[in-house]
Amino acid sequence: MAADTVVLDTLADMTAASIERGTLDGREHMIARLAALVAVDAPAASYLLNAGTAAEVGVTLDDVQGLLVAVAPIVGTPRVVTAAANIADALGIAVAVLEAELDADLE
Repeated sequence: MAADTVVLDTLADMTAASIERGTLDGREHMIARLAALVAVDAPAASYLLNAGTAAEVGVTLDDVQGLLVAVAPIVGTPRVVTAAANIADALGIAVAVLEAELDADLE
């Protein structure tokens, strides 16, 4: 564990442990986590930290749209709109990071 990524590594370990020890399958688990992020008005960085694992277990953009529709009556329009924007920001950050990595590999 590198000293400069200790927090990120710890969060990744916590995610892995929660999936391993939970009773939901990985996909259901990550959908529940994403719904919880909406409920607590999480920032884009929180979605970014969960995006890779969610994609790995099969969560799709259609699933994310479905969960936003499902939680809207409970959390309200402002939280859903903010969540949608934060998810879009997280995806934009992820794409930018991948593009930077590809550019670095090509050099």
